[in-house]
Amino acid sequence: MADPGSAVEVHGTVAARGAVNGTDPDAIVAQIERTRESLAQTIDTLAERVSPATNIRKLRERVLEQAARPEVRLAAAAVGLAVVSVTILRIWGKRRK
Repeated sequence: MADPGSAVEVHGTVAARGAVNGTDPDAIVAQIERTRESLAQTIDTLAERVSPATNIRKLRERVLEQAARPEVRLAAAAVGLAVVSVTILRIWGKRRK
């Protein structure tokens, strides 16, 4: 491990791609800007994935897609009919007593 107080000598610069580069400040600034934009896009993507509002919207869209299927609508109608039938039978049974 290097001594923290020792001097460091730098002979040229190394570009992000690994090739030795001259000390062109414009190229370095351009590379930094590209990296910054890439990181900003990555952060935006991650924020979108974990956003509660986004997750709720996606869940609602999936539920609506499933509800639009004919077999799901038929099953919902059957459940509704069963609930109404049981309710009518209970009311009719109480009135007979």
